[in-house]
Amino acid sequence: MSSTAKGSVTVTLDGSNKSATLPLIQGSIGPDVFDIRKLYSELGVFTFDPGYGGTAACESAITYIDGDQGVLLYRGYPIEQLAEKSNFLEVSYLLLYGELPTKEQLAKFDRGVTLHTMLHEQLRTFFNGFRRDAHPMAILCGVVGALSAFYHDSLDISDAKQREIAAYRLIAKVPTIAAWAYKYSIGQPFVYPRNDLSYAENFLYMLNAVPAEEWKPNPILSRAMDRILVLHADHEQNASTSTVRLAGSTGANPFACIAAGIAALWGPAHGGANEAVLKMLDEIGSVENIPSFIEKVKDKNSGVKLMGFGHRVYKNFDPRAKIMQATCHEVLRELGIKDEPLLDLAMELERIALSDEYFVSRKLYPNVDFYSGIILKAMGIPTHMFTVLFAVARTVGWVSQWKEMIEEPGQRIGRPRQIYTGATQRDVTPLDSRA
Repeated sequence: MSSTAKGSVTVTLDGSNKSATLPLIQGSIGPDVFDIRKLYSELGVFTFDPGYGGTAACESAITYIDGDQGVLLYRGYPIEQLAEKSNFLEVSYLLLYGELPTKEQLAKFDRGVTLHTMLHEQLRTFFNGFRRDAHPMAILCGVVGALSAFYHDSLDISDAKQREIAAYRLIAKVPTIAAWAYKYSIGQPFVYPRNDLSYAENFLYMLNAVPAEEWKPNPILSRAMDRILVLHADHEQNASTSTVRLAGSTGANPFACIAAGIAALWGPAHGGANEAVLKMLDEIGSVENIPSFIEKVKDKNSGVKLMGFGHRVYKNFDPRAKIMQATCHEVLRELGIKDEPLLDLAMELERIALSDEYFVSRKLYPNVDFYSGIILKAMGIPTHMFTVLFAVARTVGWVSQWKEMIEEPGQRIGRPRQIYTGATQRDVTPLDSRA
């Protein structure tokens, strides 16, 4: 479904007799937008929107968010239903192709992804070029970008078949690269993927298995990991997705575009939020310190923030957080964790914040990052791997958005404008004459 014309908006430039009539466009759901592409040619002015908070940069049929109502839809399906009734590869197929797969389509897709999970053996040597204390995101970013040097049969973005092969490869290989980055950082041998395991199981296997003993999947933990992947698979036009689209608009190969998305995700304001939650809990220290911490949060002059609560988009309960909350308690029960101080602290902080009128009235509910950090901590995954796991999940969203953009008729290179505030034109003074 494409956007449709709904009417027009007239913009008048004060102090002149100039006005522009701009088309008003309606999507399938969500706010209407007016098309400003002819604003400069008709009025000689640009728009100014730092952070693009009020600007639609593209049309997309993949993900829809209504932050006021707490709604997140993948291709029209509520995230709650997908997390309960579908697995990650089903959701991946949905994001890529627009519809949930049949059993036959899912089996074929599953097999196609599975056959691409191994890495070219020469890529092993790339890891040796990194210091052992390198952040796994640095390794992930570098190795994903390097895939373009190995898979020349999926670089032609004008070829639909090559685009599809690139999509399969990225969805399949990023978990392997991520797991190897972790193994390299702790000095353990790389674990090769197993074709008999599900996507989430295989990822946990490559993260945790060692040659010295048998590894057996835990259904509860595998399901928790699968839900984490589903909930983070896409999130509309966020910073990293916009980066992938902007890089892709230049005609760059898909591996380079996804590496660009990984780099954007690395920022603590984006992918590092769940790591910030655990840092906050460490700083609080104990349950006894929560009341004083809450008072500091309420004091605007203290500079203390309640991490993992509230969201730039969601002004209601993050729909992903409700699922993650239930999953969090499932994981803690399965692992028998009852007296872990950090986790006890998190649960008590959650209880107090949800019952405190200050936070409830401001709609500062726990978001997905609050619970995902606790789950990953309970599963023994170190904090420096949190953003890496986020990247594994988000790869399918990035690829779907990139693919949609490439296939859009009339797609153009991204080129934002600016308000120039530097010096006006001036002449160069000879070096000897400069004061």
